Amino acid sequence: MIALSLAEIAAVVGGQTHDIPDPSAEVTGPVVRDSREVGPGTLFAAFAGERVDGHDFARQVVEAGAVAVLASRPVGVPAIVVEDVQSALGALARHVVRRLGATLVALTGSAGKTSTKDLIAQVLQRKAPTVWTPGSLNNEIGLPLTALSATEETRFLVLEMGARGIGHIRYLADLTPPKIGLVLNVGSAHIGEFGGREQIAQAKGELVEALPEDGTAVLNADDPLVRAMASRTKAKVILFGESDEADVRAENVRLTDSGQPAFLLRTPSGASEVTMRLYGEHHVSNALAAAAVAHELGMSAEEIATALSEAGSLSRWRMEVTERPDGVTIVNDAYNANPESMRAALRALAAMGKATQARGGRTWAVLGKMAELGDEALAEHDAVGRLAVRLNVGKLVAVGGREASWLQLGAYNEGSWGEESVHVSDAQAAVDLLRSELRPGDVVLVKASRSVGLESVAQALVETGAEGEVSAR
Repeated sequence: MIALSLAEIAAVVGGQTHDIPDPSAEVTGPVVRDSREVGPGTLFAAFAGERVDGHDFARQVVEAGAVAVLASRPVGVPAIVVEDVQSALGALARHVVRRLGATLVALTGSAGKTSTKDLIAQVLQRKAPTVWTPGSLNNEIGLPLTALSATEETRFLVLEMGARGIGHIRYLADLTPPKIGLVLNVGSAHIGEFGGREQIAQAKGELVEALPEDGTAVLNADDPLVRAMASRTKAKVILFGESDEADVRAENVRLTDSGQPAFLLRTPSGASEVTMRLYGEHHVSNALAAAAVAHELGMSAEEIATALSEAGSLSRWRMEVTERPDGVTIVNDAYNANPESMRAALRALAAMGKATQARGGRTWAVLGKMAELGDEALAEHDAVGRLAVRLNVGKLVAVGGREASWLQLGAYNEGSWGEESVHVSDAQAAVDLLRSELRPGDVVLVKASRSVGLESVAQALVETGAEGEVSAR
């Protein structure tokens, strides 16, 4: 964070200083909420959770180097006491962002936010120092913490914004006002909470409404609900996609034998070939979104294409591909799932499996519940099961309860009989089945909503059969 005195922080957040011998002492490090991340110069934000209360660690964090604690009550060590720690954190982030000379890029969408944010970060950091959201910390706490990790040297601040209702993105954009706002897509994620796609579009569009007149809205030309958001902003609009009308578009899209996308990137400044290290055709749209942002910030087509071709995944459990020494490939995409991302992952699995199927290898889809789909849950799980069959996925393993049974039933009704699909009760049952069935050349996709915890299946499979060092890419 930019250096601020405790007195200035207290004034910004409307707090009272307690047990602070020197109010001029400065916070020079980041603001953290995890006591394990505390170091010299940090400010510790004490949140009271359901199981752990950060206030209980106050003395420990000060002894570890924290300058003070941002707390909701006195804690016996240097502290700035506020009525609400989350609101104070937001106020501090707003103050710091206004002081920074950085260009703030914000993005939202129903699917692909984290992967696209990682791509944008890797492209922009080639141009100038860049700070971005770690993982998926895109809510009312994670977003200000990311903003507060920026320093005087930061030139680009890339922030992912999530929403579970109308007004959420408006609130986040008020905390950290963006200069560039990117909307990827409007899908079915959290449709049970929003009530419909139109409501999701209303919420996502709050980002472009927050842009200043001299800002830029980067919109997906291939998604009608996103493209329509152009009428909701006073900012300049740039379109990306495969549409001929897109300002930044992909031509001659194809997949390599290993399932990695390649295409000709065309921008207003020129064209250049891209071959990505990531897996799955869905990353083309993510790459185009990143390219549109980079183009707006002055990078050439050649610079953008080189950066996209060399970019990898910065966040765990998102199409994380590991090749075991025994020839089995594990694709851990278990961080989260919705209908759009599930379909994209299955298509990526099918593409990856083409080469291995010629050598006798099989494709396995180990799938679990997609959460927060409301009344659409049965139809969407059934549709995913059917798609697995249409894509000729060799084996479907549906893991869990009711929703998993809907996945398996969809596959069965589409024409999957015998041993082509199976429903197992839990993650351990899936691991036991796969350990006994996998053979060299097989490719295994593991995917479900975060609450299901299927990353444990992928991790167990990576460890199984490893006679030497396991290499991940």
